[in-house]
Amino acid sequence: MSNVRRLPGPIVDLWEWQRLGACRGRDSAQFFHPEGERGSSRNRREASAKAVCVTCPVRAECAAHALAVREPYGVWGGFSESERLRLLAVGWEDLADRRQSRVDVARLEARLGRPFRSTMPATNARPEPVPIQRSA
Repeated sequence: MSNVRRLPGPIVDLWEWQRLGACRGRDSAQFFHPEGERGSSRNRREASAKAVCVTCPVRAECAAHALAVREPYGVWGGFSESERLRLLAVGWEDLADRRQSRVDVARLEARLGRPFRSTMPATNARPEPVPIQRSA
């Protein structure tokens, strides 16, 4: 069950991302398994849901929300229930922004053993030094 104490307050800005989701208006059965679904049937449904998530403009917000409130069911931000449990176990907060409203989903995937290309700017990156031009 979701931990409602972890949910942010009813501030419209915190929830605006949900209106922009690629899943908006789709059948929720694509993202949440029916009772007793197992094996290849479940794998196909999850793959179909994740394909929607990959194209979603608010995937980073969705994944951060699901991890922050510990959503127990469904595919959120491209991550299944079991994948989110693994991420909760190994840690994810260091890949989130300061308010934990966005997370670098590519680096989350890397924690699950998938190749990644970061989608968020580094917060502690140093600029490359500019070479000094010496005159002859």
